[in-house]
Amino acid sequence: MREAMLYEELADSAVRCHVCQWRCVVRPQKFGLCQVRQNIDGVLHILNYAEVSSVAVDPIEKKPLFHFHPTSLVFSLGGWGCNFHCKHCQNWQISCQAPWEERRGSQQVSPEDSIGLTKRYGCEGIAWTYNEPGIWLEYTLDGAKLAKAEGLYTVYVTNGYSTPEALDAIGPYLDAWRVDVKGFSDSFYRQLAKVSRWRGILEVAERAQEKWGMHVEVVTNIIPTMNDDDAQLEAIATWIRDRLGELTPWHVTRFYPHHELQHIPPTPVSTIERAYDIGKRVGLRFIYVGNLHGHEGENTTCYSCGRLVVKRVGYQTEQIGLDGSKCRFCGAELNFRTKS
Repeated sequence: MREAMLYEELADSAVRCHVCQWRCVVRPQKFGLCQVRQNIDGVLHILNYAEVSSVAVDPIEKKPLFHFHPTSLVFSLGGWGCNFHCKHCQNWQISCQAPWEERRGSQQVSPEDSIGLTKRYGCEGIAWTYNEPGIWLEYTLDGAKLAKAEGLYTVYVTNGYSTPEALDAIGPYLDAWRVDVKGFSDSFYRQLAKVSRWRGILEVAERAQEKWGMHVEVVTNIIPTMNDDDAQLEAIATWIRDRLGELTPWHVTRFYPHHELQHIPPTPVSTIERAYDIGKRVGLRFIYVGNLHGHEGENTTCYSCGRLVVKRVGYQTEQIGLDGSKCRFCGAELNFRTKS
C-alpha cells in the first residue's frame, strides 16, 4: 500500500481521484469505485501496488494486437479490481473482487521482477491486461519506465476510461493502446456497465495516438440484441476511420455467455460477418473477426494488391508478405509496428 497519484484534497478530509474518468470523491476510510483506492485519513492510497492476480506468456495476437510486433511473445500481468462492472465480463473473478475478500492466487511481483521475468521468458515486451490496467497506474508506470530502459515494448489492454492526466503520465513509456469500444450509444453503455460519459473513451484513444504516437487497435465484442445493430456498428467504424485513420485495425469479436449475461446465446457468425462488411463499406482497411477460429477474417490482406500478407489461424501467425510496416509485394503502407 502506498500513496496514490493524481488526486486532490477536498474539505473534511475527502479526496477526488483523477486516475479514471469517474473522478470519484472518496470520503475518509471509503473506497473508490474501482475498489483498489482508499482514503485513509485524507490521503488516497493504492491498495494493489505490485499485487498480481494473473501471470502468463502470451502471443501478442491474443491481446488482440494484429499489427503490433506480430509473432512476438508478450509477458502479461493482471491485477485486481476494475472501474467498470460489465455484465459480460470474462474475468469477473478478478475484476469484481472487493478489497476485503480473499484474493486466492494473489502474488507479489515488483516492477523490477516483472521486467526480469519478461526477459527470462524470451518476451519482447510486457502487457498489463486481464483486468483494467488504468486503475493500476502507479505500478504500471513504474514497470513501463523500466521496460523502456531495457528496450522492451509496453502495452495497455484497456477499457479506455483513463483520464487525460493519467494517459499523459504514462504516455512517454507506453507503445500500444488496445482499447475496447464496447458500443456507440448512451443506452448501451448504461445497460452494460452503468457508464454514462463513455465518449471520453474516444477522446483518450485519439489522444494516445495523436499526442503520444501509440499504436492503437480497437475491439468491439458484439453482443446479440445489445450492440449488434447497424447504427452502432457503423458509428464505431466511422469514428475509427475519421479520428484514428482508415488503417487502424478494428476487431469485431464473437460474444460468448459469461457472468451476468449467460442467458444470451453466442453471437451468430452471420452477425460478425455483417459487422465485417459494415467496416469495409465505411472504408476501414483492416477489420478482423475474433473468437472464430480459422475464419478468413483473421488474416491480413493487402488492400492495394489483394495479396495475403499475414496468415493467422487462432494464435498461430505466419508472416508471408510483410516488409516492416509495408506490403512486400506492392509497397503499400499497412500500419504495422515491428522491430526497427
